[in-house]
Amino acid sequence: MKDIPVHQLQDRVSSGLEIRHFLPDYKPSNKLETLGAHRDDHYIFFVMRKGTASLMIDFHELCLKENALYYILPGQVHHRIRAIDAADGWFIAVDTLLIPPDYRDVFENQLLLQQPFMLTDTQLAQCHSLLCLVDERHNGDEQGPFNLSVVHSLLKSFLGIAAGGFSNLRTTNYSLSRPAQLSQEFKKLLVQNMHTLKSPSAYAAKLNVSESYLNEVLKKITGFSVSHWIQQEVVLEARRLLYYSQLNVKEITHKLGYDDPAYFSRIFKNATGITPLAFRQLYRK
Repeated sequence: MKDIPVHQLQDRVSSGLEIRHFLPDYKPSNKLETLGAHRDDHYIFFVMRKGTASLMIDFHELCLKENALYYILPGQVHHRIRAIDAADGWFIAVDTLLIPPDYRDVFENQLLLQQPFMLTDTQLAQCHSLLCLVDERHNGDEQGPFNLSVVHSLLKSFLGIAAGGFSNLRTTNYSLSRPAQLSQEFKKLLVQNMHTLKSPSAYAAKLNVSESYLNEVLKKITGFSVSHWIQQEVVLEARRLLYYSQLNVKEITHKLGYDDPAYFSRIFKNATGITPLAFRQLYRK
């Protein structure tokens, strides 16, 4: 294996969401579930109702037990080291586009390795009910004109419960290394300045480090370069605007700090595989 593979959610679904309810007799139906260490370009959430499962995440073994809520960030290297035993729970893969920025702040500002949040029985019942509805609407036969919007609204309610739980979770089991701290500082800076700053050197200057060192750190912690993250954050914001706003492509181009809509459309297509207009049509079925 030349490099750690990166699984792209858009290769499997067009809705920005993949959801599965696993039960004690659950057998993987997707070959991706049986592969070894990899990264994802999206979030993964687990809700464990019963049973246990073990994961290896960035060199740390993690055991998920009943009533546990857990997530894996985009870019974290992980693989399953023990199959789910007599487990009843949920697997939810979510495009970053569908996670509100304030929720992302909670998920991405945990310590180096996020710890499971233990749900109360009431919270577990709420999550299970919401995810049953998401699953039913997403994977069922009903595909009306507003079905995807309903699915995303239900998903956002689940994400709100998750973000609320993790915002109150304080863990001291792991401390931030300097590279991990610098990586977090860069990501915060990127969100604040992506409309005006597009070059790696500009971010390195703001962080008082060299461009080469910042690149080295980002590749070590996330597997991707500074340029990759700048492009991903800009494209993510473009996808939000295409989905949620009424701005046209030219207006979105200028809002994101570009002068040429054709140039921006090429950036968007290189990152997503489709044009901005095709993306809007796909998500606004």
